[in-house]
Parts: sequence; structure tokens; C-alpha cells
Amino acid sequence: MDDGSQNRIALVIIVLLACVSITALLIAFSYYCYITNKLAIRLKSNKGDDYEDQVSLPDLRVSADKGLQVFTFKQLQSATGGLGKSNVIGHGGFGLVYRGYLNDGRKVAIKLMDQSGKQGEEEFKVEVDLLSRIRSPYLLALIGYCSDRNHKLLVYEFMANGGLQEHLYPISNSKAVYSKLDWDTRLRIALDAAKGLEYLHEHVSPPVIHRDFKSSNVLLDKNFNAKVSDFGLAKLGSEKAGGHVSTRVLGTQGYVAPEYASTGHLTTKSDVYSYGVVLLELLTGRVPVDMKRPTGEGVLVSWALPRLTDREKVMSIMDPALEGQYSPKEVVQVAAIAAMCVQPEADYRPLMADVVQSLVPLVKQQKLVSSKSDHIRSPVAQDPVKAS
Repeated sequence: MDDGSQNRIALVIIVLLACVSITALLIAFSYYCYITNKLAIRLKSNKGDDYEDQVSLPDLRVSADKGLQVFTFKQLQSATGGLGKSNVIGHGGFGLVYRGYLNDGRKVAIKLMDQSGKQGEEEFKVEVDLLSRIRSPYLLALIGYCSDRNHKLLVYEFMANGGLQEHLYPISNSKAVYSKLDWDTRLRIALDAAKGLEYLHEHVSPPVIHRDFKSSNVLLDKNFNAKVSDFGLAKLGSEKAGGHVSTRVLGTQGYVAPEYASTGHLTTKSDVYSYGVVLLELLTGRVPVDMKRPTGEGVLVSWALPRLTDREKVMSIMDPALEGQYSPKEVVQVAAIAAMCVQPEADYRPLMADVVQSLVPLVKQQKLVSSKSDHIRSPVAQDPVKAS
């Protein structure tokens, strides 16, 4: 083969290799464009999701059609005297609670959210959305809300006697004057709170699980009628009989059901357990967890449970503040209800409807007379707003 033929063959090979290289580059460039376009679409979608999150709070204004008022921050600042310290009536995980007066003269409780970040906003949205949809005389009524830039506030009906916890465990150096809750009043509070949870579990579909039921979330009006409050951690339950929802464990130490704490499986029976703990507080006057107590008495449930089914032992754990002024028969019956509610196995706990039916015969349906309300002093009897 002469040199000319070899050169032509070499040229053909070079041309073929060049074509293959160009084709490979075109394929690579096309794939790059495809990936880039796909990534751009995904980023755009993510931005859209972020935008939806950002506008979700203003979208809550549709709640106004359901009876909620939408306030500006200036309106609520004015209603509370500039969010003054003298008007602070409580505080919790959400933030400070202020006493306030609306333009129409209504006395209200205004809760200012001090939690930053996604969790705080989520609790705010849950509370507004939930309480705009449900109404019960046994649940604290939400009047309105404010979502003004970084300011998020909730406006509730005013409960003159504050939280149950404050009356069971009055602070010794507090200027507020709390009443000693007699046995009949404790029974009525227990029934009202049970009806609140029964409504959430039985009359809402899907059922609502409170997830943070405790004595500080049971509020009392001027006549000591009780209402369940604080729905920031509430969760929709399963509509299936015996079903559960899986979620991260939230709540307050001493009130959280054992199966929820260990597995994250949440059911209405988790609330039943928490209710049982509050019932034990009403019976004993003890906080759910107090490690300063003698060995074996630090956790209320584990200490009280073995004593609840023994008549003599039940009498020995009763709150000394009651000074023996109660019916032993009624105490035994309430202790039995509490024992069922705090059973370690969720399946052995009753429904809240069953608890209500068990308590109804024990509560004396008597009208409050003026003489009773006269000698019960409210912790907010002094009104710094009007006084000023």
C-alpha cells in the first residue's frame, strides 16, 4: 500500500473520531440542559411551597367568616395598656397572657406569642384554625387573632378565676387571693373538663387529640365553671376504630401517656391518661412530678395507682386542704374512674364519654347562690387597668 492510501485511511479515521467526539459532546450538552431545566423547575416549585407557607397566615382571614375577628397589633396593644406588666395575668409555653379591653368594652385575655421559628408559627396556626371550626361551652372560646408582620396574638374570652393549677397549688408569696376548692366544686370542674375532651373526641370528625391536657390548661370562670384551653399542640386523630397517628412526642412531663412517650403513637386514649392525672390532682392536691418528695412518692401516678382501689388507702391520699369535707362514697367512685384512666395499657382506659356518664350522677346540680360567689374571691379581683 502506497503512502497516499495510508494517508487517506488515516484522514477517514480522524474524521470519524471527530464526528464521534462531536456527537458525544452534543449528547452531554443535551443531558446537561435537561438536568438544569429539571433542577430549575424543582427550585421554582420549592419557592412556590415557601411562598404558600408565607401566605398561609394571612389566608386565615377567611376565619373571620366563621366568627373570628382580625385585629391589628396597634388595637391589641391599646387594649392591654401597651402590653404593660401590670396587665400580665399568666404565662405558658406560648408566651405571656394579658388582660385587655376591646373597644366594645368586653374584657378579654390576650396571648402574645414569643416563640420564634416554625414551631411557634405552627402552634399559632393550629389554634386559630381549630378554634375557628369548633364551638363548645366546655372549650375556651377564641374571639379573634392578630397576625401583623412579626406580631402574633390570640384573643380569648376572659376567665376570671384563672387556671385550675393556681387554685390547687397557690403561690405563697403571690398577691392574688385564691379560693380553696371544695369537693363539690372539684367534681363540677372534673365533669366540665371531661365534657370538653368528650366533645373533641366524640363530636368532631376526625377526632381532635388535645395532646397537652393538664391542670394549667383547665380555666375557670367567675362561677368556677371549667373550660379546656390551649390547643397549640392539638392533632387530628385517626378515624379508624383503635387507630393511631404517629407523631413526635410533645406534651408536659407527668401528663404524657406511657405508650405515646415510648412509641409516638397518639390516640384519644392519650388524652384520657392526661385527664386521669388531672383527676388525681383534684383528689390529692399533689403535682404530677415532685422529686423532692420521699422515695416512691415523686411520680403521682405510680404512687397513687396502687392506693386507688383500696377504700382506706384512698382516704389517706386525699388533699389535706379539703379537711375531710367530702363524701367517702363519692371519693371511692372518683378514685375508681381515675384508676381506669391512668392504666398503663391504653386499651384498658375508658372513653371520655364513659367518664362523663360516670361523673354526671356524682355532680350535684345546684344553682350558684350569690352568697357563695360573694365569699369566693377571684385572683384578679384587683383590676389595674380600670384602676389606672
